[in-house]
Amino acid sequence: MNNIKYKKLVDETIPKENRLLNMLIAFISGGTIGLIGTVLYVNLNKSYSSELAISFVLLIFIIAIALLTCMGISDSLFHKLKCGLIIPITGFAHSISASILDYKKEGLINIGSNTFKLAGSVILYGIVSAVIFTLIKVVLNV
Repeated sequence: MNNIKYKKLVDETIPKENRLLNMLIAFISGGTIGLIGTVLYVNLNKSYSSELAISFVLLIFIIAIALLTCMGISDSLFHKLKCGLIIPITGFAHSISASILDYKKEGLINIGSNTFKLAGSVILYGIVSAVIFTLIKVVLNV
C-alpha cells in the first residue's frame, strides 16, 4: 500500500470532530465556571476584602478539582466539558493533581520531581509572556 492510499484510509477511519459543537460546549461550560466564580466572589466579598474573596474563590476551585481528580471524576468531566474546564485554573490544578497520582507509588522524591512535569510549561510560558507584555507596556508607556 502506498502512502497516498494509506493516508486516504486513515482519513476515512479517523472520527471527525464537530468543532462548532465543541466550541459551544467550551463556551457554555467556561461561562458556567465564570458564573459560579462570580457568585462565590460576590457572596465572599460581603464578609471579606476583595483580594481575600478572590483568593478564596481560586482556592475553592483548586481544591474542588483536586478532589474530583483524586476520585477519578475529573477525566470524564474534562472529556465532556472540553476547554471550558481545561483553560481556567481548574486545568492547572488537574494537571498537578494527576501528576501526583501517577507517581504516588514511587515515593516522595519522584512525586516532587514529577509534579510540575505537565504544568511546568504553563508556568514557564506564563512567566515569559508576563515579562514580554510588561516590557511592551513599559516601552509604550501605557
